[in-house]
Amino acid sequence: MSLKLLALDTSTEACSAALSIDGEIKQHYQVAPREHTHLILGMIESLLQDAGLKSSDIDVLAFGRGPGSFMGVRVAAGVVQGIAFAHSIPVVPVSTLAAIASVAMQQTGQTQVLAAIDARMNEVYWGTYTQGADGQIILQGEEIVVAPAKAPIPEEGEWVAAGTGWGSYGDVLKPALGDRCITSLDDCFPSAEAIAKLAIDAYEKGDAVSAAEAIPVYLRDNVASKPKSTV
Repeated sequence: MSLKLLALDTSTEACSAALSIDGEIKQHYQVAPREHTHLILGMIESLLQDAGLKSSDIDVLAFGRGPGSFMGVRVAAGVVQGIAFAHSIPVVPVSTLAAIASVAMQQTGQTQVLAAIDARMNEVYWGTYTQGADGQIILQGEEIVVAPAKAPIPEEGEWVAAGTGWGSYGDVLKPALGDRCITSLDDCFPSAEAIAKLAIDAYEKGDAVSAAEAIPVYLRDNVASKPKSTV
């Protein structure tokens, strides 16, 4: 039986939805700050209609669980929960930092990525990722929110710098990495396609959760005091 997985991401300036049927993925993607609520449902409807499917036909749902824009992450989580509750569909929450690393690896062919999202308040959401021999994307240490000057940049190895954190705080982050920076993808966003690929692997390992457990991950405790989101 074919596996039909619907993935969403609204965690950053980019908004995207992707439908995977037996690993073949089609995606709608648009960089559109503040338009996610208006765009995401249309993207989902278009993907399902083109495939001749209804939401009840989906086997697995996935979404970018964060970190990212407080309101943005909530949009994808809310839509996924609504579909999951309505049809009792399992959900795979996927790290948006891991998705950025996946996109960066695909674009560059490199296997080591320092993913950073601008977290506002003079901080970045940070994750260090490598690619295993089997293609699996592996988190080194923990995902954190941190001041750019205190970001735990590895002391060895060459790395791809990816994400809006590098664009916003490159004057602090890039000197610390120096000539060990292979390239810098300052506008590298997570995508639903990357989330779908990561979710398929996670689902096959039994890492799905119920609709009630499909909740955002903010990394920052005081999310209520954050400035108004630009997404």
